[in-house]
Amino acid sequence: MPKSLGLAAYLAFARRQPRTSKPFTTERPKGELIWLHCSDPARARSLAQLGLRMAHLRSERQQVLITSASTPPLHSRPNGVIWQECPSENPADVEEFLDYWRPDLLIWLGNRLRPALTVAAATRIPCMLLEPGSPALEHKQWRVGPEPIRATLNHFSVILADAQATVSRFRSILSDDVNVQPGGVLTEEPPALTYVHSDLEELREVLSGRPVWLAAHVHPDEMPAVLRAYRAALRLSHRLLLIVVPDAAQYAQALRDRIPPHDWRVATWDDGDFPQKETQILFAESPQEMGLWYRLAPVSFVGSSLVAGEGGRDPLEPAALGSAVLYGPSVRNHLESYSRLANAGAARIVRDADSLASALIQLAAPDQLAAMAHAGWQVISETAEVTDAIVAHAQRLLDGEETAQ
Repeated sequence: MPKSLGLAAYLAFARRQPRTSKPFTTERPKGELIWLHCSDPARARSLAQLGLRMAHLRSERQQVLITSASTPPLHSRPNGVIWQECPSENPADVEEFLDYWRPDLLIWLGNRLRPALTVAAATRIPCMLLEPGSPALEHKQWRVGPEPIRATLNHFSVILADAQATVSRFRSILSDDVNVQPGGVLTEEPPALTYVHSDLEELREVLSGRPVWLAAHVHPDEMPAVLRAYRAALRLSHRLLLIVVPDAAQYAQALRDRIPPHDWRVATWDDGDFPQKETQILFAESPQEMGLWYRLAPVSFVGSSLVAGEGGRDPLEPAALGSAVLYGPSVRNHLESYSRLANAGAARIVRDADSLASALIQLAAPDQLAAMAHAGWQVISETAEVTDAIVAHAQRLLDGEETAQ
């Protein structure tokens, strides 16, 4: 690999920086370890999901380690992922980190580079860079000579760029040892929600073409708005059935208390009830069967989004199963996913009972409903294509099969 005066100067400066390493509190797991680094902590969840998918494909013994420039939000750290503070750029800290964790592969997401960390990792393991964009140094003030970015990029085995122009530019300036390919933008993938096939078939037979909408992950404080919207929609679609699922099982009684029994005819799924012709609300106490309800309902209001502080729930779950998505404004925990779906026309924001009722009435038109469902499926398909490409390259790198093009 060509020598770089800029990189050498950067590494020399890094050696003079104070060490900041702390004792490791998590034991290094046995087996393969995939190391993921996220330049933007807000995107840690998407990267963690990628790592978990790879761990599932490789073996039960594979684990996932994620580092980031700063601590990612708690909701961005799924179970099964080890989060560790990223070492400083002092080479002694970097070597201590690598000696302890002994990763088998590094996948770096984002354009903010750490040359000392990348160079040291590349001497031990294959490294992949996703979405490099316009690369920059994370510690811009450390540049004391020529720019070390090009030399740092040359230490990656594979670079998957999110724009064709970036692919062309990198291929012209980087070593032939770097495999630069078009990639795309890594985004969250919907989890695979299971269901009981016989339950879905029986419900479809019982409902016999009756229109259905779902209020999923409902917070108790959202129930009055849901019922007001439902009452308004019933004026134009009197056979409309509402399925209500609480955000958590412990909310079940609180939701029941907000459904006046003298106003509504309710069937309870967990008591073995099936909706009858006169049933208006089918109440399911546990959110564990969301795979069934999203498949049954062409329209889903994804709750915990009309009340402040809840942050919303994953909208990719219903979109992946063909359900049009309605949601409130409080969705900070999944803002990127909601934005993608809304921009594609697969999701629509509602702010109160009136706007929720209006959306339900508009989606009674089959063409509008079909358009939203199709748009959602396209978003999910694009996500899968990007993830599949990343996983394929990572598998080949782990197996020693990846070569430059």
